[in-house]
Amino acid sequence: MANEVIPHSLFSEFDVALFQSGKHFKLYEKFGSHELEVNGEKGVYFAVWAPNAKSVSVTGNFNFWDKEHHALFVRWDGSGIWEGFIPGLGNGETYKYVIQTYTGEQLEKGDPFAFRWEVAPKTASVVHSTWYEWQDKQWMQERAVKNRLDQPWSVYEVHLGSWSRDPESPDTLLNYREIAVQLVSYVKEMNFTHVEFMPLMEHPYYPSWGYQITGYFAASSRYGSAQDLMYLIEELHAAGIGVLLDWVPSHFPGDAHGLYRFDGTSLYEHEDPRKGFHPDWQSYIFNYGRNEVRSFLISNAFYWLDRFHIDGLRVDAVASMLYLDYSRNAGEWIPNEFGGNENLEAVQFLKELNEAVYGHFPDVQTIAEESTSWPSVSRPTYAGGLGFGMKWMMGWMHDTLDYFKEDPVNRSYHHDRLTFATVYAFHENFMLPLSHDEVVYGKQSLIYKMPGDEWQKFANLRALYLFMYTFSGTKLLFMGGEFGQTSEWNVNQSLDWHLLEFAPHQGMKQFVADLNAVYKAQPSLYQKAFDAAGFEWIDAGDRENSIVVYWRKGFDSWDDTVVVLNLTPVVREHFRIGLPYAGEWEVLLNSDDLTYFGSGIHNLHIHSEHLHWMNQVQSAQLHLPPLGGYILKRKRAVEEVNPIKQGERIPV
Repeated sequence: MANEVIPHSLFSEFDVALFQSGKHFKLYEKFGSHELEVNGEKGVYFAVWAPNAKSVSVTGNFNFWDKEHHALFVRWDGSGIWEGFIPGLGNGETYKYVIQTYTGEQLEKGDPFAFRWEVAPKTASVVHSTWYEWQDKQWMQERAVKNRLDQPWSVYEVHLGSWSRDPESPDTLLNYREIAVQLVSYVKEMNFTHVEFMPLMEHPYYPSWGYQITGYFAASSRYGSAQDLMYLIEELHAAGIGVLLDWVPSHFPGDAHGLYRFDGTSLYEHEDPRKGFHPDWQSYIFNYGRNEVRSFLISNAFYWLDRFHIDGLRVDAVASMLYLDYSRNAGEWIPNEFGGNENLEAVQFLKELNEAVYGHFPDVQTIAEESTSWPSVSRPTYAGGLGFGMKWMMGWMHDTLDYFKEDPVNRSYHHDRLTFATVYAFHENFMLPLSHDEVVYGKQSLIYKMPGDEWQKFANLRALYLFMYTFSGTKLLFMGGEFGQTSEWNVNQSLDWHLLEFAPHQGMKQFVADLNAVYKAQPSLYQKAFDAAGFEWIDAGDRENSIVVYWRKGFDSWDDTVVVLNLTPVVREHFRIGLPYAGEWEVLLNSDDLTYFGSGIHNLHIHSEHLHWMNQVQSAQLHLPPLGGYILKRKRAVEEVNPIKQGERIPV
């Protein structure tokens, strides 16, 4: 059996004061298990917060899971921190904390700060180092530019365990390193700018998709070690691809080895279930009013940004945090001190989180999954906002999908669903999401949401993507959508990659790759993504023909583009559209190209005429493809004729 526990501490009085005031943001350097050398002896230091425990000891394979032998020492300062050093231990040891409560319970808990856990269904923590010799210096130096809000953001959302598997062993999950070989080259080929991983923190129940976390500081061992994940991130960075990570500070599961009633009391969650229990997910809500809990959560955000070089955090379920009555009936929630339904403690936490993250990591972004009309989610805290960099635009997503689900013969009656988003599009820094939530639980895959026969379904989906990528805001597309996955997403199996043997799916994949390339190459499509000055309807009112024409503007007017969409299956010959500038125009992208499984309608020459149309000085006639559209741009080689300034209009 290993040596006795020796008193030792990594905490200074200042550390403890910061922790107790909610201002210690690197607790992962102190709490948990750390391989050290003390008085010439190598071993492992353990530290855990359990202020209501009668005693805490460490049990593990090193002491044959003895529950009493290796008792930790409680600090004298009333902080509730138990700690100690056990000589002779090292990385790879499995362990748990045995917590004796004053009510006579004996709890076995995993380490909230463990850097690694056993592979589920096993539940012990593992002593592990996060040391890694990073090779992504160039990316980290360039990140401040690539992550700016006036740069292109085309995000590929990935669930790692179901993106791809070995066909010869379909029930086996690929390792972080194994999947890096395929994923990095694929994302680069598809021209996405960022990958967003659904939660990779340790979670006991695989079908929770990672959103029910027990090991907040551990990369899931299902896919390998922390260093294996770091390798995957490093390879993405080497390919010029940013990495976002889903982060869940809203709730946690009630597994016996997790955070729930950690020391026999509601330590991390609210005691009152009207504030501490989530009825939708049968999980427990963090107590944001407790300073130590805020330190835990903000330290966790820092951990992934610091140790794993994550480029941004997509914060899950923000709406559930903001409202005390979220998914609750009358009598099931407690109003705040002013009688309202706002969770003032959560609001303050989110502001502190964003201030801390941007203060220490100014070149990353935080993105809120927030589905309500809460004001100023993506505005600075000094201006009264929550401080996020971006917010998911759920209204655009619902309206757009509802529109495209309609048979084209009915779309004239639903035209406002396509155009309404510009009423509020610039109230926030919006990201347009077509996420995993839209392709599960009977909602069908994106391709099967589209009406019509096979050709029309694919044409509709290409038109939807063209609209998405040319509308204001940044972009997010869930895996499988880029090639027209036909089945709903199934977390227990790989995407249906065999579909790429068929022309419609191969065409869809090529279209999305080309669409991403055009998006990244055209400043007008991203430079003013959150600015009303970057978007203008040329014609938003042609509901009879289900046609829209709009103008995207960059910092330089030569970069401006015009988008025209025909959302019926009727070819429009000699259809005149207004243009903001005179000259020769070219088609940058045609969603109806034969390469994409389209019908091949195209325009050889587009030269504007000085003929007022759609409130523009210039205009041109086009052949509009069925269920498709174009991105148009002036050719630089031709001088402007009768140029007009942006925003100038003819008298009406």
